[in-house]
Amino acid sequence: MAARPAKGQLLHLVFGGELSELGSTEFRDLSKVEVVGIYPNYATAYAAWKAKAQQTVDNAHMRYFIVHLHRLLDPESDTRAKA
Repeated sequence: MAARPAKGQLLHLVFGGELSELGSTEFRDLSKVEVVGIYPNYATAYAAWKAKAQQTVDNAHMRYFIVHLHRLLDPESDTRAKA
C-alpha cells in the first residue's frame, strides 16, 4: 500500500518550455525543459505557473504546465468528487 501524503499536502509540479508548434504539447528541445518547482498545494503552484507564463508572454511557443503529482502518487485518494 502506498504511503499517503500528509493532510493538506497535495503536491503539484510546474514545468514548461518551448513547444515545437502551437496547439501541441511536444517540446522543441527536451534538454531545455524547465522544472519550475514542486509545490505543496494548487494555489502556490498556480502562482508559480502564472509568474513564469507572464515572464515568457512574448514567445507564443512557450508553455508552462501544472501536474497534479498527488493524483499520480496516490490515485485512490483523488480529491475530486467521484460520480
